[in-house]
Amino acid sequence: MDDHLVQAYLDRIGVSERGPSAAFLRELHERHLMTIPFENIDYHLGEPIRLGPHALDKVVRRGRGGTCRELNGTAFPSLLRALDFPVTLLGGKVFREDGPSFALAHTVVRVDTPSPWLADVGFGKHGARYPLRLDTGLRQRDPNGVFEFVSGPNGDLDLMRNGTPTLRIENTPRTVEDFRPLLWWYESSPDSPFRKSLFCTRLTENGRITLRGDVLTRTEGANQEKRQLNGDSEIRQAYWEHFAIALDRLPPIPPP
Repeated sequence: MDDHLVQAYLDRIGVSERGPSAAFLRELHERHLMTIPFENIDYHLGEPIRLGPHALDKVVRRGRGGTCRELNGTAFPSLLRALDFPVTLLGGKVFREDGPSFALAHTVVRVDTPSPWLADVGFGKHGARYPLRLDTGLRQRDPNGVFEFVSGPNGDLDLMRNGTPTLRIENTPRTVEDFRPLLWWYESSPDSPFRKSLFCTRLTENGRITLRGDVLTRTEGANQEKRQLNGDSEIRQAYWEHFAIALDRLPPIPPP
C-alpha cells in the first residue's frame, strides 16, 4: 500500500497514524468494525469477489465492506502491514449445530505486538469488538461476550464465546491464495450461506445495525428493534444512511 492509500484508509475509519502497539491495534480493530460493514452485496449483484488490490480498492476508494476473505484476507492485514504490525493469516473452521465446518471456511489475522493477538473484522455479530489474546485458559471479557481459547485437535485452538465453541483456528500460516478455492465455492454453490442470505451489518457504539434483505434491525444492549422497509427507495436510503453505501442497482433479495 502506498502512503496515500494508507491515509485514505485511516481517514475512512477515523484513526490517526502512530507506531504499532497493542493499544493502537485495539483502536484500529474497533473503528474498523464501526465504519466498514461486513456485507455480501456483490454475491447477489453477480459481481465477482476479488482479493488483493481489488479488495483494497473496494474498501478504501469505493467505500464498501465485504466478507472475511476481503476484510480479513486482504484489506485489514494490508493496512496493518503498512503500519509495521507483524501479521499472519490463519484459516479457521466455523462451528455449526453439527460441529465444525470444513477447513479454511473463515479467515482471521494473527498480529504480534509482540504478544500474539487474534484480529477479526469480518465475522459480524459473532466476533469480538476488540482483538483477543491468543492464549489458552484466559477468559477475556468483551462487549460482545466472554471469549476464551482452549486447545483443539492437532494443535488448533478453539475459540469459545460465552461457553459455546465459535471458531476452530489452525496454526498453519496461510497466504491469501490459499483461500481462493473456497471463495469460488462461496460464490457459486447453492449451499453457500452467502447466496442464501443478503446482509449488511456493522458495529455501533452500544450495539449493532443490520440490514438483512429489506428488514432493518437496531440492537442496543438487550433491546432490539426491527423495521420492514417499504420499497427500493427506503432500502437505498438505509444503505446510505447507516452504511454510507450508494448503489447503482439494488441486489435482489433471496427468497426465505
